[in-house]
Amino acid sequence: MNRTEVPDRIQRYVRYTPLVVVPCLLIASTYPGEYRVPLTYWILSMLSALAFAVGRRWPVFASLVISALAVPMFVADAWGLSELVPYLGAVAVVDVTMRAERREMVAVSAAGWCGSVLAGIWFESHEAFWSVTTAVKVLAYVGLPLLLGLYLRSQRELAANNLAQTRAAERSALARELHDLVAHHMASIVLRIGVAQHVLAPQDEAVREVLADVRGTASDALADIRRLLVALRDPSLGEVALVEPDAVEAEIEAAIDRVRAAGFEVQAVFDAQENVESGAADLDAIGRLTLLRVIQESLTNVMKHGDKKGLVSVSVGREDSRVHVRVVNDVEGSPRSAGHGLVGMQERAELVGGEMTAGTNSDGKWEVHVSIPLVVSGDVS
Repeated sequence: MNRTEVPDRIQRYVRYTPLVVVPCLLIASTYPGEYRVPLTYWILSMLSALAFAVGRRWPVFASLVISALAVPMFVADAWGLSELVPYLGAVAVVDVTMRAERREMVAVSAAGWCGSVLAGIWFESHEAFWSVTTAVKVLAYVGLPLLLGLYLRSQRELAANNLAQTRAAERSALARELHDLVAHHMASIVLRIGVAQHVLAPQDEAVREVLADVRGTASDALADIRRLLVALRDPSLGEVALVEPDAVEAEIEAAIDRVRAAGFEVQAVFDAQENVESGAADLDAIGRLTLLRVIQESLTNVMKHGDKKGLVSVSVGREDSRVHVRVVNDVEGSPRSAGHGLVGMQERAELVGGEMTAGTNSDGKWEVHVSIPLVVSGDVS
């Protein structure tokens, strides 16, 4: 099991906790013959718990819904533990602060919850609203969730950095072992076969052909090992360094969906004769990885620099024993200069014997074109 699956699964379970805790709080506040939680309060409470449970994909929207539902609950005649239910809005603020990608999302969530708290204080007592107590309550009910969310966020980022460093160390150690042991012995095999070919008698043509075939196979294997060493030393590869052929198309579609979710119109054009999967099957593991990473990096640049009013075109096709990738989009302002992302794509393409060009095309659009050979031959000098 992947080490990241356990925390993700725990987070999913935690999101459903209010569906159990909230009814328990309401039941614990019920005293037969003395106090019974109103049906309206039950409905509002369960709607809040449900909004939190299903709000994993839309945390800000869920937070605003919970904050809105908290206002009538603040006004209602609650008693005992049932009075804690409206403060699920504070938990939602913690969740947004911990997971939000942009500060604006945190600000919107906190503002919504702050408004609910102020509304609750206002309806409770107009006179007390303008007192120092109001400021203290807002600071406690809004400020503390923000601080807790920021703390949990920093802890998550620290844990992620530590995990990334650990994986990088593991990859470096594996790369050293491959270089010192496997690559060294493979290079020695290639060298000795070359010596054997040199000293072999001219009449032993059949043996010479066998040795040439073995040397070619060993040379290709050595080239693959050297490419794998570069891949292992690349910290940007993440958990999965090698991509199976049947997973390439799914990963590309996922990257395109992320760009569409950011507000861009994307047109994906794949070779009508050969789809992405069949084309990737003819690439080696590093070639498939290069194909995927080039598209992902290009689409990331589209989201950073692209114009949402224009069309983004992603095409993958086979031509002249190569897989060609083209990503074309409109850019805002002047064309960008070569950054680390473009340099990284250039290095990846060269690593597998491919070529890359990036710049403004004849239509004034930004175009990234990468060609990857279907059969990669490496230099074993």
